[in-house]
Amino acid sequence: MELSFEQLKSMVVFAQVIEQGNFSAAAKHLKLSRGVVSYHLKKLETQLGIKLLNRSTRSITLTEAGEQYYQRCKVIVDAALTANQQIENLKENPTGLIKISCPMSVGLYAIVPALNAFAKHYPNIQLEVNLSDEVVNIIKEGFDIAIRGAELTDSGLQATKLSSLTTNLYASPDYLAKYGHPNTPAQLASHQWVIYQLAGQSITLKKGKRSYTVKLTGNISTNNAAARTAFVEGGHGIGRIPLYDAQPKLKQRSLVQVLTDYQLNDIDVYAVFPPGGAETKKLRLLIDYLKDHFKKNKLALI
Repeated sequence: MELSFEQLKSMVVFAQVIEQGNFSAAAKHLKLSRGVVSYHLKKLETQLGIKLLNRSTRSITLTEAGEQYYQRCKVIVDAALTANQQIENLKENPTGLIKISCPMSVGLYAIVPALNAFAKHYPNIQLEVNLSDEVVNIIKEGFDIAIRGAELTDSGLQATKLSSLTTNLYASPDYLAKYGHPNTPAQLASHQWVIYQLAGQSITLKKGKRSYTVKLTGNISTNNAAARTAFVEGGHGIGRIPLYDAQPKLKQRSLVQVLTDYQLNDIDVYAVFPPGGAETKKLRLLIDYLKDHFKKNKLALI
Protein backbone atom coordinates (compact mmCIF):
# COMPACT_ATOMS: atom_id res chain seq x y z
CA MET A 1 0.00 0.00 0.00
CA GLU A 2 1.43 3.37 -1.06
CA LEU A 3 1.50 6.20 1.45
CA SER A 4 -0.09 9.44 0.26
CA PHE A 5 0.49 12.87 1.79
CA GLU A 6 -3.20 12.98 2.77
CA GLN A 7 -2.90 9.67 4.61
CA LEU A 8 0.17 10.97 6.44
CA LYS A 9 -1.94 13.90 7.68
CA SER A 10 -4.63 11.46 8.81
CA MET A 11 -2.03 9.44 10.74
CA VAL A 12 -0.95 12.59 12.60
CA VAL A 13 -4.59 13.43 13.39
CA PHE A 14 -5.20 9.87 14.62
CA ALA A 15 -2.17 10.04 16.92
CA GLN A 16 -3.39 13.33 18.39
CA VAL A 17 -6.88 11.94 19.05
CA ILE A 18 -5.29 9.24 21.18
CA GLU A 19 -2.82 11.64 22.85
CA GLN A 20 -5.54 14.21 23.69
CA GLY A 21 -8.17 11.65 24.68
CA ASN A 22 -11.03 12.69 22.40
CA PHE A 23 -11.93 14.31 19.06
CA SER A 24 -12.71 17.76 20.48
CA ALA A 25 -9.41 18.08 22.36
CA ALA A 26 -7.46 16.88 19.30
CA ALA A 27 -9.28 19.42 17.12
CA LYS A 28 -8.38 22.22 19.54
CA HIS A 29 -4.75 21.11 19.72
CA LEU A 30 -4.42 20.85 15.93
CA LYS A 31 -6.47 24.03 15.32
CA LEU A 32 -8.94 22.09 13.18
CA SER A 33 -12.70 21.67 13.38
CA ARG A 34 -14.07 18.56 15.02
CA GLY A 35 -15.63 17.64 11.71
CA VAL A 36 -12.25 17.65 9.95
CA VAL A 37 -10.79 15.42 12.65
CA SER A 38 -13.70 12.99 12.30
CA TYR A 39 -13.25 13.05 8.50
CA HIS A 40 -9.58 12.05 8.78
CA LEU A 41 -10.38 9.15 11.12
CA LYS A 42 -13.17 7.80 8.91
CA LYS A 43 -11.01 8.12 5.80
CA LEU A 44 -8.07 6.40 7.49
CA GLU A 45 -10.22 3.43 8.55
CA THR A 46 -11.66 3.20 5.04
CA GLN A 47 -8.20 3.26 3.43
CA LEU A 48 -6.85 0.63 5.82
CA GLY A 49 -9.99 -1.49 5.68
CA ILE A 50 -9.99 -2.02 9.44
CA LYS A 51 -11.55 -0.45 12.53
CA LEU A 52 -9.10 1.56 14.66
CA LEU A 53 -11.40 2.97 17.35
CA ASN A 54 -14.40 1.83 19.36
CA ARG A 55 -16.61 4.89 19.79
CA SER A 56 -19.35 5.61 22.31
CA THR A 57 -21.12 8.81 23.33
CA ARG A 58 -18.75 9.19 26.30
CA SER A 59 -15.43 7.68 25.29
CA ILE A 60 -13.19 6.22 22.63
CA THR A 61 -11.00 3.13 22.98
CA LEU A 62 -8.44 1.58 20.69
CA THR A 63 -9.08 -1.71 18.96
CA GLU A 64 -6.21 -4.20 18.91
CA ALA A 65 -5.31 -3.05 15.39
CA GLY A 66 -5.72 0.58 16.47
CA GLU A 67 -3.25 0.13 19.33
CA GLN A 68 -0.59 -1.28 17.00
CA TYR A 69 -1.22 1.38 14.37
CA TYR A 70 -1.12 4.18 16.96
CA GLN A 71 2.34 3.10 18.13
CA ARG A 72 3.62 3.44 14.53
CA CYS A 73 1.89 6.79 14.02
CA LYS A 74 3.39 8.07 17.28
CA VAL A 75 6.89 7.24 16.01
CA ILE A 76 6.24 9.39 12.92
CA VAL A 77 4.94 12.33 14.98
CA ASP A 78 7.84 12.09 17.47
CA ALA A 79 10.36 11.95 14.64
CA ALA A 80 8.88 15.08 13.05
CA LEU A 81 8.98 16.93 16.39
CA THR A 82 12.59 15.89 16.94
CA ALA A 83 13.52 17.14 13.48
CA ASN A 84 11.94 20.53 14.23
CA GLN A 85 13.74 20.69 17.57
CA GLN A 86 17.10 19.96 16.00
CA ILE A 87 16.63 22.73 13.43
CA GLU A 88 15.48 25.15 16.12
CA ASN A 89 18.59 24.37 18.17
CA LEU A 90 20.75 25.43 15.22
CA LYS A 91 19.29 28.90 15.15
CA GLU A 92 21.31 31.69 16.72
CA ASN A 93 18.15 33.51 17.78
CA PRO A 94 15.55 31.01 19.07
CA THR A 95 11.96 31.68 18.07
CA GLY A 96 8.54 30.22 18.75
CA LEU A 97 5.91 30.03 21.47
CA ILE A 98 6.38 28.81 25.04
CA LYS A 99 3.09 28.07 26.81
CA ILE A 100 3.49 28.32 30.61
CA SER A 101 1.21 27.30 33.49
CA CYS A 102 1.93 28.87 36.88
CA PRO A 103 0.21 29.31 40.29
CA MET A 104 -1.26 32.79 40.60
CA SER A 105 0.35 34.12 43.77
CA VAL A 106 3.93 32.93 43.26
CA GLY A 107 3.51 33.71 39.57
CA LEU A 108 2.72 37.37 40.11
CA TYR A 109 5.36 37.76 42.81
CA ALA A 110 8.32 35.90 41.31
CA ILE A 111 7.74 34.15 37.98
CA VAL A 112 6.21 37.01 35.99
CA PRO A 113 9.07 39.43 36.88
CA ALA A 114 11.55 36.77 35.75
CA LEU A 115 9.60 36.22 32.51
CA ASN A 116 9.47 39.98 31.99
CA ALA A 117 13.28 40.10 31.99
CA PHE A 118 13.52 36.92 29.88
CA ALA A 119 11.24 38.41 27.20
CA LYS A 120 13.54 41.42 26.90
CA HIS A 121 16.56 39.16 26.38
CA TYR A 122 14.79 36.96 23.81
CA PRO A 123 12.27 39.13 21.93
CA ASN A 124 11.69 36.48 19.23
CA ILE A 125 10.26 34.02 21.74
CA GLN A 126 6.55 34.43 22.45
CA LEU A 127 5.26 33.68 25.95
CA GLU A 128 1.72 32.56 26.76
CA VAL A 129 1.36 32.66 30.55
CA ASN A 130 -1.63 31.01 32.24
CA LEU A 131 -1.95 31.91 35.94
CA SER A 132 -4.07 29.43 37.87
CA ASP A 133 -3.72 27.47 41.11
CA GLU A 134 -5.27 24.42 39.45
CA VAL A 135 -2.85 21.60 38.60
CA VAL A 136 -3.32 21.21 34.86
CA ASN A 137 -2.51 18.21 32.69
CA ILE A 138 0.26 19.92 30.78
CA ILE A 139 0.38 17.37 27.97
CA LYS A 140 -3.36 17.36 27.29
CA GLU A 141 -3.62 21.14 27.67
CA GLY A 142 -0.62 21.72 25.42
CA PHE A 143 1.63 23.49 27.95
CA ASP A 144 5.38 23.44 27.40
CA ILE A 145 6.20 24.01 31.06
CA ALA A 146 4.44 24.32 34.42
CA ILE A 147 5.67 25.86 37.67
CA ARG A 148 4.68 23.70 40.63
CA GLY A 149 5.32 23.83 44.35
CA ALA A 150 5.30 20.08 44.91
CA GLU A 151 7.35 16.99 44.24
CA LEU A 152 6.78 15.32 40.88
CA THR A 153 4.28 12.47 41.13
CA ASP A 154 3.59 11.90 37.41
CA SER A 155 6.36 9.63 36.10
CA GLY A 156 5.46 10.66 32.56
CA LEU A 157 6.87 14.16 33.15
CA GLN A 158 10.30 15.60 33.88
CA ALA A 159 11.16 18.29 36.43
CA THR A 160 14.00 20.50 37.58
CA LYS A 161 14.15 22.43 40.86
CA LEU A 162 14.12 26.24 40.60
CA SER A 163 14.04 27.43 44.21
CA SER A 164 12.46 26.84 47.63
CA LEU A 165 9.45 28.44 49.28
CA THR A 166 9.50 29.29 53.01
CA THR A 167 6.14 29.19 54.78
CA ASN A 168 4.96 29.92 58.33
CA LEU A 169 1.71 29.89 60.28
CA TYR A 170 -0.20 33.16 60.55
CA ALA A 171 -3.46 34.51 61.96
CA SER A 172 -5.08 37.92 62.24
CA PRO A 173 -4.87 39.96 65.46
CA ASP A 174 -8.67 39.84 65.74
CA TYR A 175 -8.73 36.05 65.49
CA LEU A 176 -6.03 35.66 68.15
CA ALA A 177 -7.75 38.16 70.45
CA LYS A 178 -10.96 36.12 70.21
CA TYR A 179 -9.58 32.58 70.33
CA GLY A 180 -6.19 32.99 72.00
CA HIS A 181 -2.60 32.38 70.92
CA PRO A 182 -1.66 28.71 70.53
CA ASN A 183 1.59 27.94 72.38
CA THR A 184 2.06 24.30 71.37
CA PRO A 185 1.27 22.21 68.27
CA ALA A 186 -1.28 20.25 70.34
CA GLN A 187 -3.31 23.43 70.89
CA LEU A 188 -3.61 23.95 67.13
CA ALA A 189 -6.10 21.08 66.94
CA SER A 190 -8.75 23.19 68.68
CA HIS A 191 -8.34 26.15 66.31
CA GLN A 192 -10.09 27.02 63.07
CA TRP A 193 -8.01 26.83 59.87
CA VAL A 194 -8.27 28.43 56.47
CA ILE A 195 -7.44 25.41 54.34
CA TYR A 196 -5.59 25.62 51.03
CA GLN A 197 -7.07 22.71 49.11
CA LEU A 198 -3.99 22.00 46.99
CA ALA A 199 -1.72 21.53 50.02
CA GLY A 200 -3.52 18.71 51.86
CA GLN A 201 -5.41 18.40 55.13
CA SER A 202 -2.46 18.26 57.54
CA ILE A 203 0.84 19.99 58.31
CA THR A 204 4.02 18.88 60.06
CA LEU A 205 5.83 21.22 62.43
CA LYS A 206 9.41 20.71 63.58
CA LYS A 207 11.37 21.85 66.62
CA GLY A 208 14.85 20.46 66.96
CA LYS A 209 14.69 16.73 66.28
CA ARG A 210 10.99 16.42 67.12
CA SER A 211 8.12 16.71 64.67
CA TYR A 212 4.38 17.19 65.18
CA THR A 213 1.62 16.49 62.66
CA VAL A 214 -1.55 18.56 62.94
CA LYS A 215 -4.83 17.76 61.18
CA LEU A 216 -6.49 20.86 59.72
CA THR A 217 -10.18 21.56 60.19
CA GLY A 218 -12.08 24.73 59.40
CA ASN A 219 -15.17 26.28 57.87
CA ILE A 220 -13.32 27.83 54.92
CA SER A 221 -11.20 26.18 52.26
CA THR A 222 -10.06 27.52 48.90
CA ASN A 223 -8.03 26.51 45.86
CA ASN A 224 -6.58 30.02 45.49
CA ALA A 225 -3.51 31.16 47.47
CA ALA A 226 -4.46 34.86 47.44
CA ALA A 227 -7.95 34.03 48.71
CA ARG A 228 -6.43 31.93 51.50
CA THR A 229 -4.37 34.90 52.69
CA ALA A 230 -7.41 37.21 52.50
CA PHE A 231 -9.52 34.81 54.59
CA VAL A 232 -6.77 34.55 57.22
CA GLU A 233 -6.55 38.37 57.30
CA GLY A 234 -10.33 38.43 57.71
CA GLY A 235 -10.07 36.51 60.98
CA HIS A 236 -11.47 33.16 59.83
CA GLY A 237 -8.64 31.01 61.14
CA ILE A 238 -4.94 30.15 61.05
CA GLY A 239 -3.28 29.58 57.68
CA ARG A 240 -0.01 28.38 56.22
CA ILE A 241 1.23 31.28 54.08
CA PRO A 242 4.47 31.83 52.12
CA LEU A 243 6.81 34.34 53.73
CA TYR A 244 6.90 36.57 50.63
CA ASP A 245 3.11 36.90 50.81
CA ALA A 246 3.00 37.43 54.58
CA GLN A 247 5.78 40.03 54.90
CA PRO A 248 3.76 43.09 53.76
CA LYS A 249 0.84 41.95 55.95
CA LEU A 250 3.17 41.72 58.95
CA LYS A 251 4.32 45.29 58.35
CA GLN A 252 0.69 46.40 58.10
CA ARG A 253 -0.03 44.40 61.29
CA SER A 254 -2.93 42.61 59.64
CA LEU A 255 -1.19 39.26 60.26
CA VAL A 256 0.72 37.81 63.22
CA GLN A 257 3.02 34.81 63.04
CA VAL A 258 1.96 31.85 65.19
CA LEU A 259 4.33 29.43 66.97
CA THR A 260 7.47 31.29 65.92
CA ASP A 261 9.78 28.70 67.53
CA TYR A 262 8.48 25.89 65.24
CA GLN A 263 9.36 25.39 61.58
CA LEU A 264 7.61 23.97 58.54
CA ASN A 265 9.49 22.21 55.76
CA ASP A 266 10.28 24.48 52.81
CA ILE A 267 8.30 23.79 49.64
CA ASP A 268 10.51 23.17 46.62
CA VAL A 269 9.45 24.96 43.44
CA TYR A 270 9.89 22.99 40.22
CA ALA A 271 9.73 23.58 36.50
CA VAL A 272 7.80 20.60 35.09
CA PHE A 273 7.74 19.70 31.40
CA PRO A 274 6.91 16.82 29.03
CA PRO A 275 9.62 14.23 28.28
CA GLY A 276 12.19 15.69 25.88
CA GLY A 277 10.77 19.19 26.27
CA ALA A 278 14.05 20.61 27.57
CA GLU A 279 15.76 19.50 24.35
CA THR A 280 14.30 22.50 22.54
CA LYS A 281 16.61 25.49 22.71
CA LYS A 282 13.88 27.96 23.66
CA LEU A 283 12.69 25.90 26.64
CA ARG A 284 16.21 25.09 27.77
CA LEU A 285 17.02 28.81 27.69
CA LEU A 286 13.93 29.58 29.79
CA ILE A 287 14.69 26.92 32.42
CA ASP A 288 18.32 28.01 32.71
CA TYR A 289 17.22 31.64 32.93
CA LEU A 290 14.74 30.92 35.74
CA LYS A 291 17.35 28.94 37.68
CA ASP A 292 19.90 31.73 37.30
CA HIS A 293 17.30 34.36 38.23
CA PHE A 294 16.47 32.68 41.55
CA LYS A 295 20.12 31.96 42.28
CA LYS A 296 21.02 35.64 41.85
CA ASN A 297 17.93 36.84 43.71
CA LYS A 298 18.07 34.56 46.74
CA LEU A 299 15.28 36.43 48.50
CA ALA A 300 12.87 36.07 45.58
CA LEU A 301 10.94 33.18 47.13
CA ILE A 302 12.14 32.83 50.72
